[in-house]
Amino acid sequence: MEATRPFSLDCPYPILSKAPCYNYFMLGLVGVSFSVKHGKSVKNVLNDVTFSVNDGELVVITGPNGSGKSTLAKIIAGLEVPTSGKILLNNEDITAKSCTDRARLGIAFSFQQPVTFKGLTVKDLLTIAATGNETILSGDTDNIDKLLLKVGLDPELYMDRELNASLSGGEQKRIEIASVIARNADFTIFDEPEAGIDIWSFSKLINVFKAMLKENPKRSIIIISHQERIMKLADRIFVMEKGKIVKQGSRDAVLSTMEIAK
Repeated sequence: MEATRPFSLDCPYPILSKAPCYNYFMLGLVGVSFSVKHGKSVKNVLNDVTFSVNDGELVVITGPNGSGKSTLAKIIAGLEVPTSGKILLNNEDITAKSCTDRARLGIAFSFQQPVTFKGLTVKDLLTIAATGNETILSGDTDNIDKLLLKVGLDPELYMDRELNASLSGGEQKRIEIASVIARNADFTIFDEPEAGIDIWSFSKLINVFKAMLKENPKRSIIIISHQERIMKLADRIFVMEKGKIVKQGSRDAVLSTMEIAK
């Protein structure tokens, strides 16, 4: 996919791409590492991760469990702080910015394990998530209903449900994805969105990703996933092992070298 912004021979971060390079990209990571201490030892979770994501691009990050995928997603969202390296959004260094600041700048994050909010109903959550999105809020309840329908939930059954343990893991996951759609963010990260979702809802989920890109051609998405059907949506695929990106390339080039989950 070609970037939608002008490129320049004078790239401020030439490590991200070959000259002539894109002077502006949606997201860039430069030499990002992350370590945690275990007693007297130090575990390197991420090691010198560098890549960029262009406007309108869908990137899937895959790899074995424990390879650092979810940690990488949390670092981009601002939920973890890298030990070293830089994170850039629209050519602005956001490394020191909090997750709240990054949300204001247009980054949305869907957790692998959804967060519950005691005392809130599904409608409350979706209305809060849609703050600033006049397309959703201007249509009263109808547009909130459509968010639930997109993820395969009946609004009449779920709108007034409380966000608590009475909801299954799969239901919570779908509601959280609906809340991310409501944000209408320019850059969205989904951490294993298929986890806990049944086959029928998984098909709806694929349609959600397609619709998100169609509705906003400049929106960029990163999805952490092992699923072939999700990988087939990607413009590019990054493969992680032991905290490093060991392979990256176009969808077809990477898929041809992999054994993956159907």
